[in-house]
Amino acid sequence: MTVEWTEDPTAFVTREWSSLVDADPQASVFHTPRFLKLYWEEFGAGRLGLAFVVRDGVDVATSAFELGDGVLTWLGGFDVTDYMGPVGPSEHREVAAAELMGAAAATEDWTEADLAGLPADGSWIAALAGGAHRAGLAVRIAEDGVAPFLELPRTYQGYLAGLPSRLRHEIRRKDRRMREAFPDTRVVDATPDTVGEDLDRFVELHLASVGQKGRFMVPGMELFFRRAGDELLDDGTFRLAFLEAGGEKLAGAIGFRFRDRFLLYNSAYDHERAGLSPGMVLVSELIRSAIDEGRTGFDMLKGDLGYKYRFGARPRRVCRLLLSRH
Repeated sequence: MTVEWTEDPTAFVTREWSSLVDADPQASVFHTPRFLKLYWEEFGAGRLGLAFVVRDGVDVATSAFELGDGVLTWLGGFDVTDYMGPVGPSEHREVAAAELMGAAAATEDWTEADLAGLPADGSWIAALAGGAHRAGLAVRIAEDGVAPFLELPRTYQGYLAGLPSRLRHEIRRKDRRMREAFPDTRVVDATPDTVGEDLDRFVELHLASVGQKGRFMVPGMELFFRRAGDELLDDGTFRLAFLEAGGEKLAGAIGFRFRDRFLLYNSAYDHERAGLSPGMVLVSELIRSAIDEGRTGFDMLKGDLGYKYRFGARPRRVCRLLLSRH
């Protein structure tokens, strides 16, 4: 195997790696060339590095890196990219990881590497750690947060029945209270024709939030969300849903459909209606629709927030691989 390394961003299109994403059972929407191209165009600040592991003229693994200020990272960022790292079929994992780490070690201008976003229950992290060690790098594995995850049964009633009674009663009580106040409560989805206006409302809800959340949707971040909607909505990957009641959109959530999972990406709600818990009601409806679509997992993504566990999610560790030259 050999590694072909390029800093040319046109490779997102000319050598796009969707087939490697499809072949990797651990891949996510964040590994796709479409998502990473968008991230690079909106947030890329260092040097881009796209590494392709090639065997007999065929790409068998790839990874996107970014180099800046002497630190090597995967391409992606904590605020918008929950899972990062290489993709490729499992049968080439060990050798491909060694080749990628060898190529990274041979890349100049970095002394430390912070390779975050690697699920602890995946096989890439151990393979990469072994490859980095063989490349002569000092290796340490550290925590990169928790991504609570829900295994979904075949029916919504089955989901509720599987919850502890306290959580089940809380979900039902909040839903009942909302519908008593607003009998017309429903979930509405953005469409290609409405997504611009709907994102206006989503941004409005975000900006009205208190604390760090209210400061999150800066103009550059807003543009990223709008571009993600423009580029990923048509095929159903991107979903912007609202809980609408009394003619008003009281809560909104953005998520990604990917394979058999729904990934809850970002959300906001009308704080003037906080007593009705519109955000919680919306999440329960998103779980319901994910089950109705036949999905088997509901990923709350990174952030060890209490509300996620109120839906029965279980913690899923995410790690970072910290490397340095001896």
